[in-house]
Amino acid sequence: MDPLLYLGGLVVLFLLWIKVKGLEYVIIHQRWIFVCLFLLPLSVIFDVYYYLRAWIIFKMCSAPKQHDQRVRDIQRQVREWKKEGGKKKHMCTGRPGWLTVSLRVGKYKKTHKNIMINMMDILEVDTKRQVVRVEPLANMGQVTALLNSIGWTLPVLPELDDLTVGGLVMGTGIESSSHIYGLFQHICVAFELVLADGSLVRCTEKENPDLFYAVPWSCGTLGFLVAAEIRIIPARKWVKLCYEPVRGLDAICKKFAEESANKENQFVEGLQYSRDEAVIMTGTMTDYAEPDKTNCIGYYFKPWFFRHVEGFLKQNRVAVEYIPLRHYYHRHTRSIFWELQDIIPFGNNPLFRYVFGWMVPPKISLLKLTQGETIRKLYEQHHVVQDMLVPMKHIKTSILRFHEDIHVYPLWLCPFMLPNQPGMVHPKGNEDELYVDIGAYGEPQVKHFEAKSSTRQLEKFVREVHGFQMLYADVYMERQEFWEMFDGTLYHKLREQLDCKDAFPEVFDKICKSARH
Repeated sequence: MDPLLYLGGLVVLFLLWIKVKGLEYVIIHQRWIFVCLFLLPLSVIFDVYYYLRAWIIFKMCSAPKQHDQRVRDIQRQVREWKKEGGKKKHMCTGRPGWLTVSLRVGKYKKTHKNIMINMMDILEVDTKRQVVRVEPLANMGQVTALLNSIGWTLPVLPELDDLTVGGLVMGTGIESSSHIYGLFQHICVAFELVLADGSLVRCTEKENPDLFYAVPWSCGTLGFLVAAEIRIIPARKWVKLCYEPVRGLDAICKKFAEESANKENQFVEGLQYSRDEAVIMTGTMTDYAEPDKTNCIGYYFKPWFFRHVEGFLKQNRVAVEYIPLRHYYHRHTRSIFWELQDIIPFGNNPLFRYVFGWMVPPKISLLKLTQGETIRKLYEQHHVVQDMLVPMKHIKTSILRFHEDIHVYPLWLCPFMLPNQPGMVHPKGNEDELYVDIGAYGEPQVKHFEAKSSTRQLEKFVREVHGFQMLYADVYMERQEFWEMFDGTLYHKLREQLDCKDAFPEVFDKICKSARH
């Protein structure tokens, strides 16, 4: 048994004990006590285990042999499902819903046939072809630790350590280099899937191209991903990062769009602290750093990154720092962007950072597992976690809409190039187009906020500007509205060709609000 599942079971038993003892009040009203005393130590145990496991397996080169056996086991499970009269129920991965980084837990796990997929290894790094081949449950923390140590990196490396390759392929992923390389799907060169009939298929731009373009955003409804090949590029030691405070919404939008269009910037990101205040950051990789300007922001005792950036806004000061590459990639990890301040309000206090900071952050999966029904409902009604992808030309009206409908700050601004390629997500015209991801994470500060109606209003606006909603978050759209936002032409064609309708649910039925809790 996977030790993570075993420890998760222990957590569930502990929560039942707490319920019996009448200590639910502490978890609901003083959650930081439970997080600091129990979840932080557990999170450290998980991290140490998986780091050592990944290092040992890769050094011993045992992963490829185990991989082939694991694929055969998945094929066996699928064929058994088919023999048992598979049309009676759909299939899904057997990974518990609480282990995912998505906001909610899928209800369908209880009614679908669970196919166990225990594939979390980095299989091969091919520096000649400049690709890394990985299993679907390998996460970004693993990938950066290995690649950076041998002088390579991913062109697009999404922020949080626990984000998995499978989640980023079947869903999506973005980073501050996406204005050059696109979304995570656009740096993938091959997918390997086990299909509804149990066969193993490889797809690329030239080999089974329809399947290759249909897989991203499909949320595991075309087949089971068992491996992916992803582009890699040479890494440098440092990121030279420039912080520039900007005031006034027009100036913010203009500056951000200009820097995003400038391909000399390898990284572009904006943190917007109010409607008219933001810090625009631009960066480039380098092997040289000015000694008096280095800042190892990833160390546990350092201030949370978004607070560090806010300091330049308060001082109205343009500055340059040199940040170690891996520290930069995971700059928002310790504070889970700014979500951790709502769980541990004093988490950025210097005393807390020096004493407990080495255990931060708690695993998102454990936070989900232990939140309970009361906290879940409170979060649903009084907390927003949304990423809306809109064309850059609509950035001003989009920020104003976020401001009026939910009023959550900071906002995360991340540009990305959306290529004109087949699939569920592409520009409206026939050319590549620059988009921006506007991320809102926190408690809405408007009195009229109501989770369903306010989110639906935001979704309607995004559809009108031909934008897209990230599917990890709460989706309140109806089926027709969903397929107005996303292009289902190729997706539905592949569903028919691969006989998926009886094997897997439609993507909408996995991500709609009624399918999650």
